[in-house]
Amino acid sequence: MSKLVSKQYTVPFILITSLFFIWGFARAVLDVLNKHFQEMLHISIGQSTLIQATTYLGYFLMALPAGIMITRVGYRKGVVAGLLLFALGALLFIPGERVMSFGMFLLALFIIGCGLVILETAANPYAAELGDKATAASRLNLAQSFNGLGCILAPVSVGAFLFSSPESSVAIPYGIMGAAVLVAALIFSRVRLPEISDSGHEAAVTVEEEEKGLAATIRQLWSSRRFRFGFLALFFYEIAEISINSLFINYATSDGWMDKTTASIVLSFGALGLFMLARVAGSMVMSRIRSEKVLLICGVLTVAGALLVAADLGWVSKAGVFMCYAFEAIMFPTIFAITIVGAKGKAVKIASSFLMMTPIGGAVGTMLMGEVADLTSMSTAFLVPAVGYAFVLAYAVRAVNNN
Repeated sequence: MSKLVSKQYTVPFILITSLFFIWGFARAVLDVLNKHFQEMLHISIGQSTLIQATTYLGYFLMALPAGIMITRVGYRKGVVAGLLLFALGALLFIPGERVMSFGMFLLALFIIGCGLVILETAANPYAAELGDKATAASRLNLAQSFNGLGCILAPVSVGAFLFSSPESSVAIPYGIMGAAVLVAALIFSRVRLPEISDSGHEAAVTVEEEEKGLAATIRQLWSSRRFRFGFLALFFYEIAEISINSLFINYATSDGWMDKTTASIVLSFGALGLFMLARVAGSMVMSRIRSEKVLLICGVLTVAGALLVAADLGWVSKAGVFMCYAFEAIMFPTIFAITIVGAKGKAVKIASSFLMMTPIGGAVGTMLMGEVADLTSMSTAFLVPAVGYAFVLAYAVRAVNNN
């Protein structure tokens, strides 16, 4: 069995994996902000989903520029740029709270989204490339498990603070995040990360030649059926995953199942804790079983879980929510790794940038789920993620049959 990480890449892998924790924490905080802003700013569930929509709009608009930038300046400088943008957005929460402006909060979240997509565009393919191609999906799942750790800590720590009092300051946790990320940017500005390329040197090219090469790379990617279906699978996966995370607290409190403080703790240690453990377990399983087969099984079980919730069957439906968290855990890194197989050099970075546009699906899914919840019920709204998981299942069936 091939080693997950080549020996010469152990330190770079550890450093790059720390970034997965950072954006996991940042994205999970959004799931607490929905409920907090509904109460602090007196807005509806549908209106609060603009939090996700704005953040992931940043992902969509910045993803391709991020990929182009990383091909020109390299992974390390790309990471530093992403961290600085993240810090800027987080620190904007301080003036945002002073004027109590939802618009300024959304602007701050948009900037954070732009920073996060640069980090993800750099880190996902970089982690996948640090070792044997055969273990890329397993290696990326291992790195992504630290994303899960960030997701666990964010709702319980920030949620406990924000829900402790109606007057709790949202600027405090974001100010702390901004300062911490600035320290991370300083560290990455002073370390060396080896560039992964197909040749030992890069020939000097003119701007015109570079643009032609970029256009050719983009055409080549979109001419690949594997890439097109992988892009759509990630888009639909994000519809499911982000919408459930965003409205978990609303679901948990909608019928008196638990209060909002308890819900944030359950989201952290129950749902997202299960998610992280499942991702670690998935990494181990996929070192022995083909990733396409594992994805197929998980696709069936997530569709079943979402439909159980939509059926509103009491405790059976509540168990269905945790089924979704357990079996969706391996989906993003697995689909990502399968999709970029065969891409080389510049194509890996550009492919990653397109794939990192897909969290906009989470904005679409969250807004749809919020609207359905406002019109019907939180249980019925789980039909939205059910559709997302169903597409991933179809993708997995195709992937199994083609390998």
